[in-house]
Amino acid sequence: MKYVFSLLLVLGCYTAFAQNPIDGNWKGTRETPNGTFEVNYTFKVEGDVVTGIWKTQFGETKLEDGKIDGKKFSYSISFNDTKMSSTAELISENEILVKNERGEMKLTRVK
Repeated sequence: MKYVFSLLLVLGCYTAFAQNPIDGNWKGTRETPNGTFEVNYTFKVEGDVVTGIWKTQFGETKLEDGKIDGKKFSYSISFNDTKMSSTAELISENEILVKNERGEMKLTRVK
């Protein structure tokens, strides 16, 4: 009985502290008429909510309305009196595909 309890305790601790594969720092670029636009994201998943920061050479802002369902998630970013909604999907442990009104962008994990 001790062994069963110990095993359940270890497994419970593992799942309680397990990190979501989306958590962390991600980087992507998009070509624009004015040159390459670099974007950095920090994502944090808690339950079914995604939070984080969107950072560019023009500044940073917090992600809003973040929701997650498995490997797919969505969020919004507000800047310059504009709100842009995005959908995203974890396509491998080191790659996320983001889609919004400005097109698609692949993000790669920053290690």
